[in-house]
Parts: sequence; structure tokens; C-alpha cells
Amino acid sequence: MMRALTIRQPYAAAIAHADKRIENRVWRTAYRGPLLIHASLTPDRRPGRGVSAVVRGLQLDLGAVVAVARLANCHPDDGACSPWSLPGHYHHVLEDVTALPLPVPWKGAQGLWTPPDALLARVCLQLDEARVSRLLEQAEPC
Repeated sequence: MMRALTIRQPYAAAIAHADKRIENRVWRTAYRGPLLIHASLTPDRRPGRGVSAVVRGLQLDLGAVVAVARLANCHPDDGACSPWSLPGHYHHVLEDVTALPLPVPWKGAQGLWTPPDALLARVCLQLDEARVSRLLEQAEPC
């Protein structure tokens, strides 16, 4: 089963278009597999200094799926994971990130949420067949 994660901008753009491969959360997850990266409707009004330089010039889409990734791991803060990691948080490790050519407008949710089939169909239309096959192979069964 595929999951989705709603993330505030500009962090969703940093995942989709830059090198942000750690998403910080106060909760852990046992889920591993394909993940839709959804940009929330509400942006973070106080992003860190470094993130603005990373996403400068990018359109920060709101309320839309902007990328597909694989949630490869989740571990507690170890102090040296990534420049993007925050102390005292669980680090959700993202791999195989693919930005969508056109963001797919959709309402998000809190936590890891299950995207409906209609959303998955719209996302898959933008991916090549090999990427869609890999996503479906990686998805955990219901």
C-alpha cells in the first residue's frame, strides 16, 4: 500500500528539487516503501536560513503532490545524519526521489496517509512505466 506525507513549503520543494533527503518528525514509523510528497496548503513562514537559498527561484506549489520517493528508513536522531536533520526528532530517510513535472492538486492529511486510487492514477500518468512498476513492486501489501 502506498502512503503520502504532507510537508510544508519550502521543505517539500527542497525534497523534490534539491538534496533534502531527511524529513524530521516527532514520531517514528515502521512503514517502508513508496511515498507521495505532498506540499501542504500552509507554508512555513519561518524557514531556516539555508533552505531559502536552496529553493530560490522555484515555484512553491501549495496543496499538491510534488514528488514521489521511497521511505527507506526511520531512525532517532544520531547527531550526524544530515545537514537537514533536527536534534531530538526521528529522521525519515527518503531515497529515489522523483519530482513530478506537474504538481497534482489534492487535499493532504496529517501523519502518513493513504492516497486514494484517483490520486495515484493522476500521479502515475506523469511517470514512465519503469518508475510506476518500481513503485508498485515496493508497495507493501494491504
